[in-house]
Amino acid sequence: MKFSLTAVDSLTNARAGLIETDHGNIETPIFMPVGTQGSVKTVHLTELRDDIKAQIILGNTYHLYLRPGLEVLERAGGLHRFNGFDRPMLTDSGGFQVFSLSGIRKLREEGVEFRSHIDGSKHFFSPERVMDIERTIGADIVMALDECTPGTADYDYAKQSMEMTHRWLDRCVARFEETQPKYGYEQVLFPIVQGCVYPDLRRRSAEYISSKGAFGNAIGGLAVGEPVDKMYEMIEVVNAILPKDRPRYLMGVGTPVNILEGIERGVDMFDCVMPTRNGRNAMLFTKSGIMNMRNKKWEFDFSPIEEDGASYVDTLYSKAYLRHLFHSHEFLAMQIASIHNLAFYLWLVGEARKHIISGDFAAWKAKTVEEISARL
Repeated sequence: MKFSLTAVDSLTNARAGLIETDHGNIETPIFMPVGTQGSVKTVHLTELRDDIKAQIILGNTYHLYLRPGLEVLERAGGLHRFNGFDRPMLTDSGGFQVFSLSGIRKLREEGVEFRSHIDGSKHFFSPERVMDIERTIGADIVMALDECTPGTADYDYAKQSMEMTHRWLDRCVARFEETQPKYGYEQVLFPIVQGCVYPDLRRRSAEYISSKGAFGNAIGGLAVGEPVDKMYEMIEVVNAILPKDRPRYLMGVGTPVNILEGIERGVDMFDCVMPTRNGRNAMLFTKSGIMNMRNKKWEFDFSPIEEDGASYVDTLYSKAYLRHLFHSHEFLAMQIASIHNLAFYLWLVGEARKHIISGDFAAWKAKTVEEISARL
């Protein structure tokens, strides 16, 4: 696997790069659709590949471990063969999902014990176990086990959590290095920077993560309740330390504006459930602003969803028809909106890449943020 920088913006820290994997290339900056249980909700594989043009998607270790389970995935030959997506994939460690189960999990130095949200059965994730699970799932990029503290965590808790995340990382690295990929292609491990909203903790964590010499590095524990300006500050603090010749992944972020702000600050990779989750709830992100498709204003608007949209659904269906589908509780409404939003997100990062390479990213970004933030 290889990462190379194609261009760096002269006025900001925005970068355009290329990640080469055994399942294909990823042009950065990139947005990665979230396929929690091996599928991107409401979106067919051909649409994901051919219309949305997803270059990489995510799977979730916690959910895939519980269902369909490791035996199914291993017999299938890994997640790529199981779901048919032949491009790169990334799996998170399941840590965020486990730690969100605050009432039914117990955290200790060895790892985390939790009960399944499906049937209440008891399970245990250690750093070593998570590495074995991610080897079995078979994503190209796998994440280290960490604890994601809420944005409101106090300093002492954030410090203790960060230090345990670092100890867990050492165990993840050791286990990863003593095991091999199962399906004949390369996998790489990304450590995760933690430290909540405290600059000194974030610096310490970024320095520790950088010292591991990993292929790429992730920034976790943001967009979890902290003010947005604090999130941007932490990105700047961390990216001043993380190696410039390695890809940087901002986990779970976010809105289209968040993504452009992250790109400006030197982030290369993003993921978020927002385009599909908000789409299923009738919110569309467009080049002209944000639309609530349940609003009465669209009842007699027979113009296309978006005249110059990024997806085929934008010209195939009208605003009035999509509004009708949502009010009728038709599943097609959620499918159309999800395809539209994902295609928009991929269009947005693709345009950012073009303008980084052409040298006018800063001006384009300022104009675009104002346009896509409007409420239509």
